[in-house]
Amino acid sequence: MTTATHDGGPTLDLPSTGPEPLEFDTALAAVLGYARGRRPFRFRSPDFPRGHWVQLPAFGWSRFDTRPVTWSDDAAILIGEGLHGRLSRPGWTEVHDALDRVRPLFDDVVEHSAGRAFWELSDEELSVLGEPRTVGADLREIGRRAGQHPAHVFAALHHRRPDLVPHLTRSTRRALLPHTEEGDSDVGAVILRELRANDTAFGVLERTAAALLGDASPTRLRLHDILLWLTTTLRMTHAVALGRATEEWRVHSSVVGSQR
Repeated sequence: MTTATHDGGPTLDLPSTGPEPLEFDTALAAVLGYARGRRPFRFRSPDFPRGHWVQLPAFGWSRFDTRPVTWSDDAAILIGEGLHGRLSRPGWTEVHDALDRVRPLFDDVVEHSAGRAFWELSDEELSVLGEPRTVGADLREIGRRAGQHPAHVFAALHHRRPDLVPHLTRSTRRALLPHTEEGDSDVGAVILRELRANDTAFGVLERTAAALLGDASPTRLRLHDILLWLTTTLRMTHAVALGRATEEWRVHSSVVGSQR
């Protein structure tokens, strides 16, 4: 449970990201860095063979989070590639087939949620004790049927329902596994506990990020994913530094300063 505040909002206690609580402003800066950060890239073309430097997005925000929801599998795969890289032709076909295979399971997840967001689900929905026909059982089966490119599959499904389907990668799954408990249907139960324990902090982070960024409104499920991925891939420090250099951070700091 959130027990302290720092600077702009409550701290986040996320065991999956490390033993120490995450200060609100650190989390916000990381999200801003993920959304607005740029990296230099040397670009060469036939009409400019010597090349020149350009600034590209450092992370997948503009290729994923700001893209409109689509129910076309072809478009969904393109959006998944925005996070996880280009697929080969066989890989594209495999992900397309996987999305077709898991469609009934995705529909079941929506049905079993009964209009609730992921963080509003009951413990039973993510426990083996409530199976069969639970959200957790369906999500686990989606992972089993996702084939060789599960990250692309989960990215497509999460983009369609960012409030309901967790986005999982190899690194984030590994970080969550040590925190599973007896009876958990899968690592989704860990995500549920962390979202529930930090309900207030994630609510503030949701509202603040949406207000500052303007081009997308990430759910707390996506924010949890971003923070966990940045931590597990050792990109958190870089993202925070990028975030603190943004215009959005300047606006946030001025607002916090005026409230003191």
